[in-house]
Amino acid sequence: MTFTEAGLTDRAGEEVVELCRELIRIDSTNPTSNERAAAEWVAERLTEAGLQPTVLESEPGRASVVARWAAEDSARDALLVHGHLDVVPADADDWQVDPFAGEIRDDCLWGRGAVDMKDMDAMTLAVVRDWARQGKRPPRDVVLTFLADEEAGGMKGARYLVENHRDLFEGCTEAISEVGGFSVTVAGRRLYAIETAEKGIAWLTLVARGRAGHGSMLNEDNAVTAVAEATARLGRHRFPVELTPSVDAFMRELCDALGVAFDPADVEGVLAKLGPIARMVGATLRHTANPTMLDAGYKHNVIPQRAVAYIDCRFLPGGEERFHEELARVVGPDVAIEMLHTDMAYETTFDGDLVDAMKAALHAEDPEGRPVPYCLSGGTDAKHFARLGIRCFGFSPLQLPADLDFTGMFHGVDERVPLDGLRFGTRTLSRFLALS
Repeated sequence: MTFTEAGLTDRAGEEVVELCRELIRIDSTNPTSNERAAAEWVAERLTEAGLQPTVLESEPGRASVVARWAAEDSARDALLVHGHLDVVPADADDWQVDPFAGEIRDDCLWGRGAVDMKDMDAMTLAVVRDWARQGKRPPRDVVLTFLADEEAGGMKGARYLVENHRDLFEGCTEAISEVGGFSVTVAGRRLYAIETAEKGIAWLTLVARGRAGHGSMLNEDNAVTAVAEATARLGRHRFPVELTPSVDAFMRELCDALGVAFDPADVEGVLAKLGPIARMVGATLRHTANPTMLDAGYKHNVIPQRAVAYIDCRFLPGGEERFHEELARVVGPDVAIEMLHTDMAYETTFDGDLVDAMKAALHAEDPEGRPVPYCLSGGTDAKHFARLGIRCFGFSPLQLPADLDFTGMFHGVDERVPLDGLRFGTRTLSRFLALS
């Protein structure tokens, strides 16, 4: 395929790499840095393309960018394309390269944000700028949104915009964003996983209270013991398998690719043949509860009155009530459950004109590829936009080498994206927008 066949000039293929490199070099770590510098950089690139972006801050430094890309026919419903500008921290001592240098090595672009998600930000900018140079407009209005704070739940980014500037999304009925459209090679066949669902979030603490005392004495009301036991029970607990529609569809496609019969009672056995991505897909078979931190005491020989465990829980779409019932049963009555942050689960169907456009764009670039729906084990800013009635998908297309642990790149050490993957994604995104 050439770039002209995808509705792009040859320049776009090189520009997407440079745009992504420049974005990576802007340290937008959440929370130790802020997104203002990245937002201003994006706004400049959009202004150069003839758009009129707006930079909005929820608080000093926490900046997002919104621009409406006017269509040939603005009477149609609009499409939202959103990405986030913030990244998680990176310790340079752990990396082979400087995580904020944007280094190219082994035909990959390395750096924090290379896949989460400055790659999609760059692909979006590359398409917009290339179309602008050609004098082309999208078939319907596209609201381009580059957000702060996604990595901490989006309260200072997407949620802020939804609650305070919802007029900017007037007419938007559908949206695309991160963690979807990437290839997974199974038995020599490429499946392109398109996110149609994501689990809900329940970040909570287990709090035990007991009798304080001297560490040398007997104490049958020890808060540390109580919270440790409850944490161990929950950490080892396996919630039952529940196949949501998106997971059921993905597992059926996986079984077909592997040439094995689909058996709902043995989905975990099939996952063992999937490779590294099984870590993420396996987490979508059931609710999960993972202990992440402990906090108790202040002196070695003092039994504290209070002990706390922090738990990252993710519940399946449609299963929030069942999750909380089982959570309470496993933890038991003697340890309190205190909710710190919760957010909805989300699921849509794998059908309609927008899905057809995704499939057609992918097939044009990879005729042997097979687009399939899947559920994300984590969460994205889609949760916030879904509150506006917008139908949300994860579609940041990438064709990846079969041996690349792509899901391990998210928040991982030595995060990187193949250069050919970036170019493939830019072509596919251009085709998709032309069809959408």
